[in-house]
Amino acid sequence: MGRWRSDLDALWARLASAFRRIETRQNAKRLTQAMMAHLERRNCWTLAEHAGEAGPWRFQHLLSRASWDDAQVRSEIRAWASEQLSTGAGLRVLAVDETGDVKKGDRTVGVQRQYSGTAGRIENCQLGVYLTLATAAGHAPVDVRLYLPKSWTDDPGRCAAAGVPEQVGFATKPELAGDMIEAALDAGIGADFAVGDEAYGVNPDLRARLEARGLPYVLAVACTTPVAVEAGKTTAAEAIEQAGVAWQPRSAGDGAKGLRCYDWAWIDLVPERGGHAHLLARRNRRTGELAYYLAWTLTAVPLQTLVTVAGMRWRIEETFQGAKELAGLDEHQVRTWTSWHRWVTLAMLAYAFLAATRARESDPDESDMIPLTCNEIRHLIVSAAAPDLNWQHRLRWSTWRRRHQATAKQLHYQRQLTLAA
Repeated sequence: MGRWRSDLDALWARLASAFRRIETRQNAKRLTQAMMAHLERRNCWTLAEHAGEAGPWRFQHLLSRASWDDAQVRSEIRAWASEQLSTGAGLRVLAVDETGDVKKGDRTVGVQRQYSGTAGRIENCQLGVYLTLATAAGHAPVDVRLYLPKSWTDDPGRCAAAGVPEQVGFATKPELAGDMIEAALDAGIGADFAVGDEAYGVNPDLRARLEARGLPYVLAVACTTPVAVEAGKTTAAEAIEQAGVAWQPRSAGDGAKGLRCYDWAWIDLVPERGGHAHLLARRNRRTGELAYYLAWTLTAVPLQTLVTVAGMRWRIEETFQGAKELAGLDEHQVRTWTSWHRWVTLAMLAYAFLAATRARESDPDESDMIPLTCNEIRHLIVSAAAPDLNWQHRLRWSTWRRRHQATAKQLHYQRQLTLAA
């Protein structure tokens, strides 16, 4: 535990230049530690009570008005996570995907009715596009972009009210993903492949950007995606069917219930910009369901390498699950551009620290128990750092909450009467 505290102190010392005042950095550290606590709900009220604060004001100020550079913090997270997780052998993969946070109302930045993969349906939600670094040692989020629909970017007044910078315009989710990948490469982050689901794989501009940067990829695509074979243009499904491929049983890596085994096939495609292009097909051995991937590499690689990379796309789903459960990534109750980015940045920081600690503490010689998990590490850190709060502190918070809620109720009723008049 002492080593973990030293590692955490060293990480925060590395972030010092992003904060103008040491008090702001200390508050950010305390908020990040509180975000990992075992709480039924995580917001500024509950986190401040857990941290021993008399009220939520310090944490609210930190997220909305305090002077610190959350973009610089994310850059440091990206560099630090790469250093911690890229040790040893194995592939380094940059995975892109979005996750949706369901919201009420229409004032929260970026919110509108749109499809959320998290909910599995159209919801009133925000969408954040994330970049995750996945290696053999572990996985952690290293960058994020908030997706702003055209209903927002076409309304300057609405954007201004939510604190969106004037220079921010509309960008599709694949464009945001490409921006993050290029920023990571420009910052010197080592990567062997990029992966993403169909929303990103079907976008030819994103594929062109990756090829221009010389970054190999394995991207999921729809069965109707156009592909170029020697005989001409066709679709992914028709190309596999017409080729009469031989299916090979392969494992895409470890899953929660063991090896993820499927039948795989691949054919060569005609590359548009040099290199080696392939179409992969994955067949579920139980249901027969097919999935398709476009792959591109600078040099020839075996099928198993591409299968392994395709399986590593699921690491970003595991990252979302872990960051939400262990660090409250999706529990923000903020409305503005700045507050949203600051909350998710601190949640990313918390989960990256857990993932890096897990990678360092893995001991192959401990055969009588499973390795330390991020959940177990979080539990130990929170237990060791939990403040000793007395009953009077709990009563003060109960009184404050009820008074605040009474005031909010009265103001709400007054507003309704004013509008009715």
